[in-house]
Amino acid sequence: MTLGATPFGAIILTGGASRRMGADKAALDWGGQRAVDRVAALATAAGALRVLTAGRDHGLEHVDDPAPGSGPVGGVLAGARALAAHGLARALVLAVDAPTVTVEDLAPLLAAEGPGAFYDGLPVPMVVTLSALPEDAEPGWPLRRLVERAGLVALACDDAVRARLRGANTPEEREALTSVPPPCGEGGPRSGSGGGSVLGD
Repeated sequence: MTLGATPFGAIILTGGASRRMGADKAALDWGGQRAVDRVAALATAAGALRVLTAGRDHGLEHVDDPAPGSGPVGGVLAGARALAAHGLARALVLAVDAPTVTVEDLAPLLAAEGPGAFYDGLPVPMVVTLSALPEDAEPGWPLRRLVERAGLVALACDDAVRARLRGANTPEEREALTSVPPPCGEGGPRSGSGGGSVLGD
């Protein structure tokens, strides 16, 4: 299912230190899948033509973060270059610590016209037209600065969606998300399956 009119690829941010979680968030089990595999399945279900991880290598198509420890923008920029090299002009950026996000949660972002969109107060997930990324963007930039400079539109969302978008950065947050049943009619990313700190810790 392709939700966006423009072909797009997906960048899954996997570079966080996972200090508060106490374990690599990408490798945690969510319903029998690693978080990174679940998010990759979500991206494919949403229509991404290419899915890659940026940060740590977890056995999927991968790009290195050019400045590990400097925040997620380096991963976004590296992923954007890789997608552009494959002829894609738009990117869906996802956080690996938000594996309960659904295709329906992403639909308004993918339907946004112009440079792209994000949810108000949550810079990830975002959809961005690669040509809108500022030429002077640097790995150490805050994500919010990248979003603002790219001219992305802030969309509203309800509390249930926001909880999924924020994802899980601690064992307690993970427990809270896993104890909530999926939205009606959804069993996981492929049928419709987060980022508070956006992988910073």
